[in-house]
Amino acid sequence: MDWLPLISTLAGAAIGIVATLIADRSRWRREDAKEAVRLRLEAYTQYTTVVKVLGETLRALREQEHPSNEERVVALREAFRESGIAVASERMWLIGPQPVVKASNSVFHCLRSICDGYIDGTAVGSPEDHARWEARGKAAAKMRKLMREDLGVGPLLERHSS
Repeated sequence: MDWLPLISTLAGAAIGIVATLIADRSRWRREDAKEAVRLRLEAYTQYTTVVKVLGETLRALREQEHPSNEERVVALREAFRESGIAVASERMWLIGPQPVVKASNSVFHCLRSICDGYIDGTAVGSPEDHARWEARGKAAAKMRKLMREDLGVGPLLERHSS
């Protein structure tokens, strides 16, 4: 009996099986990487949206007339709590890379400082108020830049409105 055809067939089958396994593994890695990017994009979109909406809410509340200082304080605290920023922030901590997490945390603390400033009586348009909003704008721009880099998207050529 000639063993060469049998050995050749077995070798060919083994090579085919290994090639298929390697291709499947490669495809799985690509799909896993795509899914990770998709999850980060979703988290980044949620976070930047919450940051934008909370900022607009704080701006609206700072200029709104309130029957009493206590009611203004309650409205500010409630706006911060109900904005969803705590949940979005926790999601960032879970899936974001360290530079993005650090930048998003900085934005969170800037917004917290703005809210606390209004609670403590910081005057709208005062130098202190302006400095807090300026810090939030810079922190948000840095955060968006890091998010875009993480997603493999090029830099923005125009400044985004703060």
